[in-house]
Amino acid sequence: MSKEEFNAQAAHRYFSATCFNSTWDLIDKTDRSDEENQKMLLSCYASLYHWTNREDANDQNFSIGYWQLSRVHALMNNPQAAFENATRCLSYSHNLEPFYLGYAYEAQARAKKIAQELESFQIILKKAWAQHALIEDKELAQMLGKDLQSLA
Repeated sequence: MSKEEFNAQAAHRYFSATCFNSTWDLIDKTDRSDEENQKMLLSCYASLYHWTNREDANDQNFSIGYWQLSRVHALMNNPQAAFENATRCLSYSHNLEPFYLGYAYEAQARAKKIAQELESFQIILKKAWAQHALIEDKELAQMLGKDLQSLA
């Protein structure tokens, strides 16, 4: 295959979404094997890698990608990596709608809870709930609210 025949942007579009969805399928699975956990982690990194190479990527895409990576690390009981990626998520979320900012705080709070840093957890959780209160779309508010309640 010649270089002219290969469309790197099309490949990045395909793999960013496909890997994201594969990761999501594994996140939703309640009884993952160690091998599935590893696949979940690798597919999440792959998705984010491809997003970083897309010409059309924006802060919302990176917010979502780093949120997903934080959640994967949280599910794998790795609070430090979960918090680091939640903080990256937050850095992309400040100029987005409250839904995204709320989820960035949700990810940070989840990481702090796993780390058993309960004072920080409570402070960050309040920030997440404050953003939740600003969400106008009821479906989006319900989605974030459900995840925040799961931290109680």
